[in-house]
Amino acid sequence: MDDFGRKTFFFAKMAVSSHRKTKRIKRTMDEHILSEAVGLLKQLIIIPSVSREEEAVADALQNFIEGVGIMTYRSGNNVWCLSPGFDPKRPTLLLNSHIDTVKPVAGWKHHPHTPVVEEGRIYGLGSNDAGASVVSLLQVFRQLCLRPQTYNIIYLASCEEEVSGKGGIESVLPMLPPITVAIVGEPTEMQPAVAEKGLMVLDVTAYGRAGHAAREEGDNAIYKVLDDIVWFRDYRFEKVSPLLGPVKMSVTQVNAGTQHNVVPDRCSFVVDIRSNELYSNEELFKEITKHIRCEAKARSFRLNSSSIPLDHPLVTRAVEMGLKPFGSPTLSDQALMKFPSLKMGPGKSSRSHTADEYILIDEIEDAIKIYLELLDGLTFPTTVQG
Repeated sequence: MDDFGRKTFFFAKMAVSSHRKTKRIKRTMDEHILSEAVGLLKQLIIIPSVSREEEAVADALQNFIEGVGIMTYRSGNNVWCLSPGFDPKRPTLLLNSHIDTVKPVAGWKHHPHTPVVEEGRIYGLGSNDAGASVVSLLQVFRQLCLRPQTYNIIYLASCEEEVSGKGGIESVLPMLPPITVAIVGEPTEMQPAVAEKGLMVLDVTAYGRAGHAAREEGDNAIYKVLDDIVWFRDYRFEKVSPLLGPVKMSVTQVNAGTQHNVVPDRCSFVVDIRSNELYSNEELFKEITKHIRCEAKARSFRLNSSSIPLDHPLVTRAVEMGLKPFGSPTLSDQALMKFPSLKMGPGKSSRSHTADEYILIDEIEDAIKIYLELLDGLTFPTTVQG
């Protein structure tokens, strides 16, 4: 066990009574909770659940939740449940992760949908991103509901996260009671991501006039984009986030021409823009269009950067536990949340979308303990947003 694992075990022990009998009960309970989580994760891995094709895995998860006596709600392939005695006057915590996966990449040695366990690792597509978070947060929801809390809890397993689809969490949030704060389960090694970069994709186009390349005719659209491409490479936005750094702009695709002897009358390129929490995507777009000559169209403004105040009770308790807040460069459903949110879950981001993706059983166990240590008995501000 590494230093972080020892710290986790220490905090879990501190939450338990010093009485030996109580410790034995707690240890037995943990073993059952863990084995149940691992068993459910294996069931979910078996079922293909590529984005927009999650119906079967949503069925399985919903059946499991109802099988343990919890009433569920469902819209499309999104499944959720509410804590008993839900009181709209109290603050509400959302526990969210996603059930969809990317398509399996080449190079798998294990079958992506056969949950093989080797040396404490569970191999399978979606095990790390984000099946381990799905099952860990469900067990945490169930445990928190067994004892009085000062807040309501919603557990939501959403779909279409990997494609930022409009049938996922974005479609469900308007159906839910007002939410005060959220934990989004994604592989962060159980360290709290207190800010996350947003995403905006631009399609930029220049128009010219076609002509024969052998003669002095036509107006080459390729030449018209060159200055703008250089601008995207060199420009720096003024506000730099201490957590996420500067806004990052990358030209990632260029397309022009039909054949070698025709002057192209149209040239387009794509810009990938990763925003920080100091700018909205609309603000960035407005500034960009002041500087470039080509026509620019944003595919969407909806995936903004997100953050949570560093003095929020979730963050302060995480720091007290020895966890280390950081800024995440990768996108999640946090971008669609209009309320404070914290991204935190078992596993490593570097394993996501790779061949032979896996999660450690110990990581699931640690996650459940850390989530419970973080959330049990916590008091939230009553202000709700969105």
